[in-house]
Amino acid sequence: MPRKTSKDIEQDKLAQFDRIKKAITALEKQQRQILKQGELAPGGAWVARYQVRQNNKKYWYYKLQVPIAYFPCATSEELSKYKHLGKAGTQDHIDAVMSVFRRSVIDEILLYHPFPG
Repeated sequence: MPRKTSKDIEQDKLAQFDRIKKAITALEKQQRQILKQGELAPGGAWVARYQVRQNNKKYWYYKLQVPIAYFPCATSEELSKYKHLGKAGTQDHIDAVMSVFRRSVIDEILLYHPFPG
């Protein structure tokens, strides 16, 4: 195999730069599309299921949870780590699941290319 000339090496670098530039453009486009789809969950958020027992019955509910207090409380001026979502399939539950999904996709994109804004 013949050795590459400096011209060939330079062309390889330019082609590599062009591929990287196209990939970054595609990631930026994907980020804009995701942000248009709806609200992002706070960083580190997850949807948790919990059980309530009342009169020998079990009820399952969902909450959006974060590691640091973020959500406004309904009864006080304090912040809470939890946002009640209700039963499975409610609009709040579905919105929260989708917002956590969007956050995870954005976090993965930012892992490879931290854009401004």
